[in-house]
Amino acid sequence: MEATGKAFKYGNNVDTDVIIPARYLNTSDPKELGKHCMEDIDTTFVERVQEGDMIIANKNFGCGSSREHAPLAIKASGVSCVIAKSFARIFYRNAINIGLPILECDEAVDGIEANDKIKVDFQRGIIFNETKNETYQAQPFPEFIQEIISSGGLVSYIQKQMK
Repeated sequence: MEATGKAFKYGNNVDTDVIIPARYLNTSDPKELGKHCMEDIDTTFVERVQEGDMIIANKNFGCGSSREHAPLAIKASGVSCVIAKSFARIFYRNAINIGLPILECDEAVDGIEANDKIKVDFQRGIIFNETKNETYQAQPFPEFIQEIISSGGLVSYIQKQMK
């Protein structure tokens, strides 16, 4: 799986309450959640994000509550991948469960700036910053986790396995 898009960059400890504010948790409809993604940290995010764009963040992305609404909102907004120095454990697992590609890579986070054009080869963990002509290497997921993500999440993956 490959993705190309522009970078939206955020700092440390981006919690689930700013990814999708609690006032919108009365729905689990991904499209509705996507309309409010990141609005408490970046009020123009949903107006600017394009299909394929990426979120770049420092440490502990997705900390806070354990709800799946946060990665669902990100995925529904059109974001193709989140790259961070580290993820909160429950967000990490929820992202895999709903099929949101994520990568950890300190060098990429340090090298990528907001609005840089990024290309990601998820299977190989290669992150290419087209704006700066720089390549970074992340540790790719094992093949079975990549299959879960490319299937659209754990439920879809299990349904395919059972057929």
